[in-house]
Amino acid sequence: MNRPPLIHGADHDDWVARSRRAVWHPCTQMKHHERLPLIPVARGAGPWLYDQSGRRYLDGISSWWVNLFGHANPRINAALKDQLDTLEHAMLAGCTHRSAIELAERLSALTQHTLGHAFFASDGASAVEIALKMSFHTWRNRGHAGKREFICVAHGYHGETLGALGVTDVALFKDAYDPLIRQAHVVASPDARQAQEGEDAAAVAARALEDVRVLLEARSNSIAALIVEPLVQCAAGMAMHHPSYLTGLRALCDRYEVHLIADEIAVGCGRTGTFFACEQAGIWPDLLCLSKGISGGYLPLSLVLSRDDIFAAFYDDDTTRGFLHSHSYTGNPLACRAALATLDLFASDNVLAVNAEKSALLRTALAPLAVHPQVRNLRQCGTIFAFDAVLDDARHARTFSRRFFEHALSRELLLRPIGTTVYLMPPYILEPDELTWLAARTHESLDATLLEHC
Repeated sequence: MNRPPLIHGADHDDWVARSRRAVWHPCTQMKHHERLPLIPVARGAGPWLYDQSGRRYLDGISSWWVNLFGHANPRINAALKDQLDTLEHAMLAGCTHRSAIELAERLSALTQHTLGHAFFASDGASAVEIALKMSFHTWRNRGHAGKREFICVAHGYHGETLGALGVTDVALFKDAYDPLIRQAHVVASPDARQAQEGEDAAAVAARALEDVRVLLEARSNSIAALIVEPLVQCAAGMAMHHPSYLTGLRALCDRYEVHLIADEIAVGCGRTGTFFACEQAGIWPDLLCLSKGISGGYLPLSLVLSRDDIFAAFYDDDTTRGFLHSHSYTGNPLACRAALATLDLFASDNVLAVNAEKSALLRTALAPLAVHPQVRNLRQCGTIFAFDAVLDDARHARTFSRRFFEHALSRELLLRPIGTTVYLMPPYILEPDELTWLAARTHESLDATLLEHC
């Protein structure tokens, strides 16, 4: 096949035009790129991305929430180079290797060995599919094949494969594929923004838990599992809830014999202030999905961590009672080694404590937004910050995200709002001056976007 040569230093506009012709971009209406700029990224260094023309952008969303320790991190790079000279890949069916073993052991230790078995996959949606199948198959192996339904939380997001869409409640992603989807039960969200007069976040969580209790009382014999994004429903516009919601879910799932699946794909790996978000509620799920930041943003990797009793339900001489799921790159050594290097950084650099200090600084720098007349619900959970822009005109609300994105780019900042929710999820390596710069440029981008809509 003849391919055009990739010319170093090629013209910025040429790269953009070629990408529009040849690359089908994800979560994108491609026609918008007739006017919305694509960034032809040439390289990354620390928190910065650089385009073909040399312009820089601070990666304020960690490249879709994955890049924890900056681009081209020298310690992760060194680990990958070493692994590349040793073993690039071997199938995990009938074989094993050191990186997969060590990663599974270290993650289990981080759960106090409550979740003792790691099943590897490549991406978050795959991890969710695995957890759903694992739950159903566990119940079937135990003689409860009728437990085949699932519960998800309103406005929750768990991926865009067909199984994952069944437990996703975001219309934008699932309406087009509705005829193909096996629908789950949807329970009320504990989103603290729903607080009524006199209520706090814990009261909203209590109301949402009652909705779960009523459903389980009626249908627990048919329900296999409930899936939740602990502490923050990210695609719902960074909807944050009180940890008591998770504590209550654990109690209800125990009472009605339903599995609890924690989707920590976005909120794990320190994002909420603890390594696992569930730690803040003092609970562990039956199945925990992990992806995104676990490889430091380097390579596709996901895992499902399970309790011993779930693993035991599959341990049998009969092949059909085994967990029948696989893909070719399961447990890829390079991806696992990147994850081990990421865990090394957590262990050696006291990351969670340092993150708390940096988050306090960013919270202070963002404080002026709390009194902005067109801002509501300035909020934080660990290293996740968000606020909601208030626009009276529905047309302006629909275009807010794209317009804000453009204004941020013009200020050397990569941010990608969800609807009218602006969020910051920066890499953990930002220095104090970069954190204050990020806050100031975010405020400037908001004002420029709102002024345009006046």
